[in-house]
Amino acid sequence: MYQKHTLPNGVRIITAPLHETNAVTVLIMFKVGSRYETQSNNGISHFLEHLFFKGTKRRPSTLEISKALDGVGAEYNAFTSKDYTGYYIKLQHQKFELALDILSDILFDSLFLPKEIERERGVIIEEINMYDDNPMANVEEQLERIMYGDHPLGWSIAGPKKTIHKITRPQILTYRRDHYHADNTIITIAGKIPVHTLGLVKKYFGGNKFPKKDGVVFQKVQIQQRSLRIKAKYKKTEQYHIALGWPAYHYTHHDLDALKILMTILGGNMSSRLFIGIRERLGLCYFIRGSVSPYEDVGNIVIQAGVDKRRIREAIAAILEEVKKIRDKGVTKEELNKAVDFIKGKVILELEDSESLASWVVRQEMFHGKILTPSQKFQEYDRLNREDILRVANDIFHPERINLAYIGPERNKKIFENLLHF
Repeated sequence: MYQKHTLPNGVRIITAPLHETNAVTVLIMFKVGSRYETQSNNGISHFLEHLFFKGTKRRPSTLEISKALDGVGAEYNAFTSKDYTGYYIKLQHQKFELALDILSDILFDSLFLPKEIERERGVIIEEINMYDDNPMANVEEQLERIMYGDHPLGWSIAGPKKTIHKITRPQILTYRRDHYHADNTIITIAGKIPVHTLGLVKKYFGGNKFPKKDGVVFQKVQIQQRSLRIKAKYKKTEQYHIALGWPAYHYTHHDLDALKILMTILGGNMSSRLFIGIRERLGLCYFIRGSVSPYEDVGNIVIQAGVDKRRIREAIAAILEEVKKIRDKGVTKEELNKAVDFIKGKVILELEDSESLASWVVRQEMFHGKILTPSQKFQEYDRLNREDILRVANDIFHPERINLAYIGPERNKKIFENLLHF
């Protein structure tokens, strides 16, 4: 299903055909994100991602870049996480070479004009303000801040405003040189694969276009938590936005799949225990979910909700009661089967899209070093049993390792300490 090639310069290429489409996605991922930063340049990965779209030698403005892609109805964007940064273009397969041309143009020949850097600095400041004003988006960031502390995994991807104001053009160019090199690059082509794909990729990304550079190693983190932690952010709101979290597993941990099943049953969909129990039966919230956030060397789970400010204590108690029940009594066979089928169904639907298929294969290659087909992945889920889920629940849900971040109309976080026991 998938084919992998490595160019002489070290760039990895993955092709993932999807025969029922006339679209193709080119996704270029770099193994660098905000966890590779320092306090003095926190936010630079995201800043650099923005600047690649601000003009090149051949296309000297944002408009020139967007006109070329809008003219063929393409979808295009970029994203920065803590572990990686990606750039993609999805378009009709007949225009495949245009995607390679533009991606190589912005990655190799961006101008980084001082006036564009200053203009984009203002854009990023407003992006930070937007997320700060959105408690639902901001509370999970606050949770990882207390879980990972003063480590890059605990910092904001966008960075603090005071640092964004100080980042210089030389810092940006140095960061690009240090991290955007061939050995750190994976190019994925998914969808209707055009003829001569490898030759065209080599034309645009082969040779000495990337700087020669050894890989940069990130700072690993170890969580040694022995007591509960709470982080409060006062905001005059009608709801408390809460995030309850526990340390969990990294990308390649042997129990990560079991943890995903556990969190699907607990809070992963509209038939989950938390959704039915906290929203439908008790009416304590509109939004509630449970999810898994793995990284390369560590991970965490989170239960997030927006709850009635007058019933916050009742809501936290009810959430922890559901956690206690699943830890102590486990899950039913029916719940396990439905959760596995839910995940399978989501994967099947997502992989009908070339962009999602590209993301599926590149993340596996980047963090696992191998690529499983959906059928192979489904077999791993099918091997899980109820004892696996119970064992993982008991491994994760320790009262002394609980973390609570909240945004709401209360400055005194101590009033929540007595609630965090189960």
